[in-house]
Amino acid sequence: MTDETMNMCTSLHHHRFRVIYGDTDSGGVVYYANYLRYFEAARTEFMRDRALSYKEIEAQGFILPVVECHVRYKASARYDDLLLVETSLVEVKSRTCRFDYRVIREIDGKMLAQGFTTHAIVDIKGRLTKFPDMLLGALRKYSADVT
Repeated sequence: MTDETMNMCTSLHHHRFRVIYGDTDSGGVVYYANYLRYFEAARTEFMRDRALSYKEIEAQGFILPVVECHVRYKASARYDDLLLVETSLVEVKSRTCRFDYRVIREIDGKMLAQGFTTHAIVDIKGRLTKFPDMLLGALRKYSADVT
């Protein structure tokens, strides 16, 4: 993911939060796996604001499990840092979608991590399916690349 990819997106979503003590290791640095939780929190709010909440999607009989993820760490976040996660939907296909993320420390604007998650649409029985038209249409409005 590049800065250009993030800027091409029609809808960049911002999610702010403060690092809690429980997210850090004994040195006060955010434990690496927590960045995936930060991605999830930001993606959840993106979906709630732009399409349907995950609760609404599940009520229709679908889930969006992560089938691929990647994180590139640039610098450490620490306890009590105020972070901004920029989220963009960069690709929507008939059965998958991909979100890109950048985690930025607000006080100095330093990018701490960037990454992506790819999701498949699965029915309640765990079978890969196609996005329902209503959800597909909502996602396509906010995607940089629709295939």
